Amino acid sequence: MTRWHHHQSRTAALMAMAISTGAIVPVLLPSPATAQMFPDSFRGQAISSGAVIPLTYSKDKIVLSAKETKSLELEIANNIIDRRGNILIASGSKITGELKPATLNGEEGSQFVAKELISPDGRRQRIDAVSNVITKKETIRKGSDTSRILQGAAIGTGAAALISLITGDNKINLTEILAGSGVGALAGAVFRRRKVEVIMIEPNKGDLDVTLRSSFALPDNRYRYR
Repeated sequence: MTRWHHHQSRTAALMAMAISTGAIVPVLLPSPATAQMFPDSFRGQAISSGAVIPLTYSKDKIVLSAKETKSLELEIANNIIDRRGNILIASGSKITGELKPATLNGEEGSQFVAKELISPDGRRQRIDAVSNVITKKETIRKGSDTSRILQGAAIGTGAAALISLITGDNKINLTEILAGSGVGALAGAVFRRRKVEVIMIEPNKGDLDVTLRSSFALPDNRYRYR
């Protein structure tokens, strides 16, 4: 319940972009809790580049190593509508893509790169959008209790292997993780260290909201929001 209310409040605060095939027209909108609003001053066929799409995830946290890539499916929780009530992107739509290593001002982090939007009826469209680069870190020390970090988290195989190696945490199946994580060669080096850093992503606090890098073509059969 807390996650849902937080998502509603940040959705209402986002800046919407004009729906047009031309220039971006930013407008600050007090959108209702049930939808992300886009003005329809210009009735074009695309959502312009620069528009922000809020996304949610089934887990509160995602924990990754700085070098790993993770496939991800996120959800649009609220209808994206224009001022006339036309649904442009329906709630329940999914956006698939990958979390990839990225840097921001020389600091290692992770960035979600969206690839495809899947409508509730199963239609698929390519989408060109990215999140900000997330550089928030959590330090894991040798012998520390990882329950606070692991609770409610989706953990990448690389991060899980590092945590298990540094802490000896037997809640993680290290044998299975090392089989495909790409960190097996680092095991000796990690054992000699007293701490490691992992990237901590909070998708339901806006970390993985995406910004369109190019205009997104809308389907012709838009319908009324009620």
